[in-house]
Parts: sequence; structure tokens; C-alpha cells
Amino acid sequence: MARLGFLGLGIMGGPMALRLIEAGHEVAVWSYSAGKTDAFVAKGAVACAAPAEVAKRSECVFLCVGDTEMARKVILGKDGLAEGSVAGAIIVDCSTIAPSASKAMAAELQAKGIAFLDAPCTGSKAGAEGGSLTFMVGGPKETFEKVRPWFEAMGKLLYYCGGPGMGLHAKLSQNMVLGSLLQAFNESMVLAAKAGVDAEMMLDILNNSAARSGMISAKAPKVFARDFSTHFSVKWLEKDMALMLESAAELNVPLPVTAVSQQMYRAAIAKGFGEDDMCGSIRVLEEIAGVTVKG
Repeated sequence: MARLGFLGLGIMGGPMALRLIEAGHEVAVWSYSAGKTDAFVAKGAVACAAPAEVAKRSECVFLCVGDTEMARKVILGKDGLAEGSVAGAIIVDCSTIAPSASKAMAAELQAKGIAFLDAPCTGSKAGAEGGSLTFMVGGPKETFEKVRPWFEAMGKLLYYCGGPGMGLHAKLSQNMVLGSLLQAFNESMVLAAKAGVDAEMMLDILNNSAARSGMISAKAPKVFARDFSTHFSVKWLEKDMALMLESAAELNVPLPVTAVSQQMYRAAIAKGFGEDDMCGSIRVLEEIAGVTVKG
């Protein structure tokens, strides 16, 4: 049994923390929304008043928060993890944030004797609940090997990608395909609907062609049923696309398709769809074209 911590108990972080509790570890938890900790305390976790308190109770702390600024605040800010950690402690950031910012935090923590891994994950809500996430990890290899058993309580595939920031670079590259593919799906289905092609038949064609995609197979029935309950929200996909463009600017790599896709997700947020599942972004094009894609 290990003494672990977890910060951020949202759609992804909550089930991840629960997997660690169910694996028999002693888990200290903290959330921006204090009420979220109650369900975890009922399962045996210890609720803490601040990230620093979590760090004091833990040999390794995981976090899964919304964006770069949130991660920086809970790690390096007042009452943050760095304040409560002792030399030799480990912090694992499972959030998807800017690689450059993550590298800077890793360097600052290293100077304090604190090990740090960037370990963004993919698999959405279902993967978090089922313990089948995929982790892409950057940081010291020896730290990764020490944390591996705890990762395995939450995920099935672990990729050690290299030094600091490399897990994030891999995750953003993966999400780039996801975001652009979803936008291509939105456009193709709206075009087919406008022309009068049956939506169910169109999906069957896609599923039996070179355009087949597991993501499309999973999301299309949700669109047809007009079920946009959140597994991975539009606002977080747009945030990730913006991070891709930021990283690409730093590395001088042109990403024209990503740029257009990101703007379409921003349009969905402007229309009020930001909190909905990413497949709800199709409504932007539906409104423009004057059609609805449904079964």
C-alpha cells in the first residue's frame, strides 16, 4: 500500500482517484469544489484543505486539472504541492497543458529535489471509470518505473516518451488527429444530410470503408440521438487544439488544418455548446446549413 494523493476530481480525475482507492492505497484528495471530496471520503480517502496538505501526506501526488494556469497554481502557487513536498517526493501531472510550461515546472521542482512527470492520458470518461486509460509519460525514466505500478491501477497502456514535456507533445499530437477527424466527420455528415443521404446509411458506409474510425463509430449514434452528455467537452478539446498551435509556433511547424478546426470549436463555445460533449460541436454547421443530422 502506498501513500498517494490526487488533485482534481472531475470527469477524468474522479474515477482515476477512485481506482487508486480501490487498489488499496491510502489516498489524500483535494478539489477546487470542496463538496466533490465527500464521495471519496466515503470510500476511504482523506480530504485535505489545500494541495500542500495532500503533499505532506503523500509520497506521490497525481493531479488532473483543466489547464496550464490551474496546474501551475496547484503545483507552485501558495499552499501548492511544492510547499508541502519534501525532497524525494514525486508529482505526476496527468493534465493536458502547454509542454513548455510543464518543462519549466519540472526544472523548478527538480531544483527543490522533487521529481516530476508529465503524464497526460487518453481514453475519456469510460477509460477512466474502467481503469483502461492510456498514459503518455515524460520525465526521468527511473521516476516513471517507480510510479508504474500506480499508473497500472488507472490504465492499461503506458508509453514512456522521453524527457520532460515529451508525454505532452505525444498527447497533443494524438489529440490533433482526434480534433481534426471530428471536424471532418461534422462536415461530411452535414453535407450528406443537406443532400438527403440517410444518416444511418452514411455511418454504415463509413464503417465499411477506409474512412472507418472508432471515434466516429462511438460518437455518431450520440449525434443521431441528439445526446451530447459530456465525456470530453468541446471547451477542453478547443483548449487542446490551442495548445497544439502554441507548441507548433514554438517549433515553427505549420498546422493549417488544426487552426481551422480549432476555430470551429471556438465557434461552438461561442454558441453556448462549450460544456457539452465534443460531438455537440456539429450543431454549428447544422445551424449554418439549416439541417439536423439524426437517425
